[in-house]
Amino acid sequence: MRVLVESPDPVRLSFLVALLADAGITAVQLDAHVSALHGGIGAFPRRLAVLEEDHRRALAVLRQAGEAPA
Repeated sequence: MRVLVESPDPVRLSFLVALLADAGITAVQLDAHVSALHGGIGAFPRRLAVLEEDHRRALAVLRQAGEAPA
């Protein structure tokens, strides 16, 4: 797995998961439980990861949607 994006915003991450799913790429949100336990204060950002073989294509999908990681 390779991490694409880190963000404290669960809505944005859900949007990115939907974008990737539309392109046939499975994405997994990491650290969601830790973030929720800490009240979503942003101290523990969630990470979005994809399989190594999907990483390049996932970056291209995010760039095309104007959501390229920084």
